[in-house]
Parts: sequence; C-alpha cells; structure tokens
Amino acid sequence: MTLETRAWRHFDYPLIIGTFALLGLGVVMIFSATQSSADGIRVTPLVIRHLAYLGIGTCCLFLFAFTDYRGLSSLAYPLYGIGLLALVIVLLLGRMQFGSTRWINLFDLIQIQPSEPVKLATILALARFFSTHRDSIHRPRTIALSLAIAGVPAFLVVVEPDLGTSLVYWAIWAGLAFIAGVPLRYFLILGVGAAGLARLIWPAVPKYMQDRLTIFLDPEADPTGQGYNIIQAAISVGSGGLFGRGFLSGTQSQLEFLRVRYADFIFSVLAEELGFIGAGVLFALVTIVVVRGLRAAALASEPFGRLITVGIVTMLLFQFLVNVGMNVRLLPVTGIPLPLISYGGSSLITFLAGIGLVQSITMRHQKLDF
Repeated sequence: MTLETRAWRHFDYPLIIGTFALLGLGVVMIFSATQSSADGIRVTPLVIRHLAYLGIGTCCLFLFAFTDYRGLSSLAYPLYGIGLLALVIVLLLGRMQFGSTRWINLFDLIQIQPSEPVKLATILALARFFSTHRDSIHRPRTIALSLAIAGVPAFLVVVEPDLGTSLVYWAIWAGLAFIAGVPLRYFLILGVGAAGLARLIWPAVPKYMQDRLTIFLDPEADPTGQGYNIIQAAISVGSGGLFGRGFLSGTQSQLEFLRVRYADFIFSVLAEELGFIGAGVLFALVTIVVVRGLRAAALASEPFGRLITVGIVTMLLFQFLVNVGMNVRLLPVTGIPLPLISYGGSSLITFLAGIGLVQSITMRHQKLDF
C-alpha cells in the first residue's frame, strides 16, 4: 500500500460533510435573497455565478487534499510575495466598486479580490516563519518580523480601503502567534499599544470610518442613510422568531428592504426565514468544521501543518463571529462575508482551498486520534 493510499484512509468525512452542508445552506439562502416579489421565483444570474464559484472551489478543495501540504513549505514565501504584488496591482490598476478599489478585472469577464487568497498565502508564510523560528520565539526581533508578515498585506488592504479584511490578517497573526508560543506579555503590550495608537490617530482616520463607528452606536441618527441597513438587519433577525417566517417568505429580503442581503447580510435573511432554529443549525455546522479543524491541528505530524490548520480555523471563526455580530448589532458593519455562506467567488474559493489543506493535514497525521 502506497503512502498516499494510506493517507486516504484517514479522510475526514465529518469535516467534508459539515463543509458541504454549509455550502448547501448558502446556496439555498442566496437563492432566496436574490428573489424579488415583483419578478417571481427564478434562478438569477447571481445564483448561477455562485454555483460556478462553488464548482471551482470544490475542485480546489480536493486538489489541495490530494497534495502533500509539506511541499508548500518551500513555496510559502514565494506565494506570499506574489500575493503582495497582486495587492499592489489592485491599488494601481484595480476596479473601484462600492467606494473601494479591491478587485482586479480580467478581460471584463472575471473579477478577483486578491485580498482573499492572500489571506491563505499569509497563513502559509506565518506558518513557515513560526515553525522555523521556534528557538527564538521569545525574542522581540522574531515577534517584529512575524508582525511585518501580517502587517504588510494588512496595510495594503486598509489602503484600498478595506478595514474589515485588514483586521482578519491581524486575527490570523494572533491565532498563529499564540499556538507558536509567543509569550503572553507580548500580546498585552501589543494590545495596549494598539489601543493607544488608535486613540492617537483617530482624528486622521477617514471620515467614512469614523461615521461607521458612530452610526453603529446610534443607527437611528441616520435611519435612511448609513444606519439604514443596520436597522433593517436587526428587524430581519428579530422578526424571525423561533421557526422563522418560512423559506422565500422573509419580508425584509423579498420586499428588498435589506441591502446586500446575498453577501454581508445573508445571516439576517437566514434568521428571518429560518428563525432561531435555522441560526442554531448554522452555528452547529460551523462548530463541526471548527472542531474538526482543531482536531487536525492536534493530529498534525509537525509544527508547519499545525500552524496552517490553526490559521485557517482562526480565519473562519473570526469572520463568522464578526459577520454575525454586525448582523445583530453587536459589532460595526465591516463588509466581512459569512464564510461558505455569503456570495463572493474569491472568498468562497479561498475557504474551500483552506478546507482542502486541513484535509491534507488530517490525512497525513501522526498516530493519534480522538
């Protein structure tokens, strides 16, 4: 029996089942969110595009699962460098949309948002860095270099501007740094420093970012402007009750009160139509994927694989909590999509490639199980 054949004996079916259950739920909710009471029930072009992205992402998942992740160690830094180059190209040649320059338009057919796959490249680079600097993990120079690996793409993304996505890079760094063994005192120092820096530069922060925070605190101050979607999302979530209004029966989405309902605010559509029960199913499925990811980290045969898995789990969990938080008025609106659920090709393909890496790590694990 070959090594690869033995690896496939450890295929993590619960991880894949949980992932595809989330994908199925996403397709159903995007279908509902793109309907209009004026046009009747139909399969919209957006749903078709989402299914195409899902197909590409599924191919990426199994491609990475078939690939021995350890071979990516030597490619981590080159892929990271290519990612940074792509982010620079976005700033120079990218397409402006919704007030930000986040997309590269290829031949007027495909739009790519490089900040999404660059998250995965950053995870690989940080995993490589931390796994090769274990003996100096307590030194300030090592911490500073690791911060630079996350900070450069985070800075390029915030210039687009896309503050929400830039925060994901810092969350990834925090997750990997913690598992790598960075002393807790550094987290305290960095936290205090970040708070002080935020207070210092607040007057220089662009007005739209300041408005986003102030409107979050009091959306009723601008109910027809920046506070509109915050209010409508809260109405959607609150009106769902225990069992929801029913599939295709959400008034906020079907009557088009809720904007960007197929992307950033798809959780509100789900909560309105499927209620607390539907939201509970979503949380349960995400928990399955997260737990299986943490299991893969525990099973990993060496630090590089363990750190990759923790980075992917951190990315998924952080984005999930932030998206749900902004839908229920616990957090400001950031534009972060709901992983594996929201419409968005770059995000969907990136997450499925990440799940493929987790699967690859599980399949090539050491002899340990739980």
